[in-house]
Amino acid sequence: MKIRIKGNSLRYRLTRSEVAGLKAAGRLEEHTAFDGKTFTYAIETGNSDRLTADFIENKIVLNMPRTMIDELYNTDKVGFEDTSGTVSLLVEKDFACIDNTEEDQSDHYPNPSLSCD
Repeated sequence: MKIRIKGNSLRYRLTRSEVAGLKAAGRLEEHTAFDGKTFTYAIETGNSDRLTADFIENKIVLNMPRTMIDELYNTDKVGFEDTSGTVSLLVEKDFACIDNTEEDQSDHYPNPSLSCD
C-alpha cells in the first residue's frame, strides 16, 4: 500500500493482493519507523456510506465503506474519491508503470494505457 500526501490531499494506492486482503480482513495497515516514533497509515472498513479519514497519535486511518471495497475488488472500477473536512481523499488501484522502473510490479493491476485493443 502506498500513500501520497500533498497539501490537503491524501491518496492511497493498492495492489491486487492488498485489495483482496482489504476485502477479506476489512483492514490494511503499514508502518514507517522513525527514530523513536512510528508513523502508521491504514484503511479500515467504515460504517459511513462515504470515505472519511482521521489522524490520531501519528496514525492516519482512512475509513472505506464495505460497498466500495466490494466494488473495488469485484469490478474494473479504478477507485473512489471524496473529502473529509478539508482533506481530499482518493483510494485507487495501483497500475503498473509505463516507464522503466526497478520496483517489483508483478502484483500491480495492468495499466489500461498499455492495452493492445
